[in-house]
Amino acid sequence: MKLLVSALEPSSNLHLKEVLKHIQDVELTGIFDKHIAQGTPLHDISEMAIMGVVDALKKLPWFFKVADEMVKLAKDADKVLLMDSSGFNLPLAKKLKAAYPDKEIIYYILPQIWASRPKRALKLEQYCDKLLGILPFEVDYYPQGKAQYVGHPLLDEINIHRIESETKNVITFMPGSRKSEITRLMPVFLELRRKLGNDIRPLLVIPPSFSRNKIAKLYRGNREFEIVRDTHEALRRSEFAFICSGTATLESALIGVPFTLAYIAKKVDFFIGTKLLGITQVGLANIILNHYNKTTLHKEILQEEVTVDNLLKAYYNTDRKIFAQKAEELKAYLGHGSSENVAKIIMQP
Repeated sequence: MKLLVSALEPSSNLHLKEVLKHIQDVELTGIFDKHIAQGTPLHDISEMAIMGVVDALKKLPWFFKVADEMVKLAKDADKVLLMDSSGFNLPLAKKLKAAYPDKEIIYYILPQIWASRPKRALKLEQYCDKLLGILPFEVDYYPQGKAQYVGHPLLDEINIHRIESETKNVITFMPGSRKSEITRLMPVFLELRRKLGNDIRPLLVIPPSFSRNKIAKLYRGNREFEIVRDTHEALRRSEFAFICSGTATLESALIGVPFTLAYIAKKVDFFIGTKLLGITQVGLANIILNHYNKTTLHKEILQEEVTVDNLLKAYYNTDRKIFAQKAEELKAYLGHGSSENVAKIIMQP
């Protein structure tokens, strides 16, 4: 089978790597990480990265060109697999369906229409044949019933054994992966680390792609931490974590590490999110659990509330037993991994 893939994000390629473990005799073409599979990608994912609105606008003509190249490649493909990145993949799906009405298009890692722009569901169902969701509740947002829950990829990818007795006084700090997140949070985390004293073993999670020069510029005071490049390894060793946002909150929950979310957004972004879009929760783990049983897993400290004193209170006042109970509820709700199910769907005749 020849499979046209559009996987622009590093996280998408991690999920794709797990899917490929369950598929034999498949040839990839399109956009993917050249390190995870045989074949030569049309463009490597490093070319697809954009930083901010200005960069996105500058590269817009190039992205249109890439989409046209993908449509040409699809001619010889048996099926199409689109992953996440709806800004690129949704318009691409429209082009592909117009060019090849009978070619099966599978969309895995659906856009978060439950958070904003729910009308995208109609377009996804119009242009795609199968929609594979990784959150149980999100499939209910698709009126034609094309979406199905396949499981969550993190339940395949988290493969560590955490021993509680070996985590005493080890605290992980995760200030994010974007420059704006890091520059806002790192000074607070540094002061917090100093306030906690020398009895703790502080770990600072830094993306593996960051160079020493980039670390020196963004992470002032990083020498007061032990730098860890692997999120799962840091959490395995930790008794508690302070996490910026994103998928890391769900990873921490599934590994069983109590944590507090600390997030400082641009004021205009926070206003749009809370006042216009009606977003009430930031942490993915909280969002999922709230949909399941109207409860929350962890504390969220946002904007001006992100102070050293408030983070210290969260650290000392978090009930570890309740957290463990809620984390198990979350894991039970997600149920199982997704990779094998996705592979079976791709291979269906």
